[in-house]
Amino acid sequence: MDWFPLYNSIRIALISTGIVFFAGIFTAYYIARTPRLVKGVLDVLFTLPLVLPPTVVGYLLLRLLGPKRVIGAWFLQMFDVPLTMAWWSGIFATVVVIFPLMYRTARGAFESFDETLAYSAQCLGLPNSYIFWRIRMPYCRQGILAGTVLAFARALGEYGATSMICGYTPGKTATVSTTVYQLWRTNDDAAALRWVLVNLAISFVVLLAVNLLEKRRQKGGA
Repeated sequence: MDWFPLYNSIRIALISTGIVFFAGIFTAYYIARTPRLVKGVLDVLFTLPLVLPPTVVGYLLLRLLGPKRVIGAWFLQMFDVPLTMAWWSGIFATVVVIFPLMYRTARGAFESFDETLAYSAQCLGLPNSYIFWRIRMPYCRQGILAGTVLAFARALGEYGATSMICGYTPGKTATVSTTVYQLWRTNDDAAALRWVLVNLAISFVVLLAVNLLEKRRQKGGA
């Protein structure tokens, strides 16, 4: 059994989750402090990929990063690096798809933060960076961790946008999701079932971790 699809899926999911972890946290933090009207507009913009069909996200990425588009053509000319139909193309797709999960979870955690703790720290002369990392983040860590785990799980199982921008090349761009589809398409049900079971096992572990984090957050709140 060729384990490259699992390795590639985990590689893409880990890199994408690392990117959206920081991007989602800082975006949520600053948007939570903006005026209500601006917050509403930006919230819709950043949450849009969550409700768009993944194939639409993939199509838009192709229009943006394709070799005949401005960005894709520039990268290809300057660095001889294609932004589509390569394994790293999956990172672009999964980052866009999972960002809303991290963003909304982090925003909910920040909005539940007791601001009197920050005001008290400011009265003591503590800098904002210290307040953010040593007070705000520990207070919100359970919600942020849950969002991170959910984002990773979603990245691991992403198919629609990934299949459009990466395609399917065994040993190069194949992921678990695209491999299941290709095996099913070629009537190799036994091999497809094996990958489905692998995906189910990983999803079970991830959801178990989310539930444990949720229980710890509820106990902490109590």
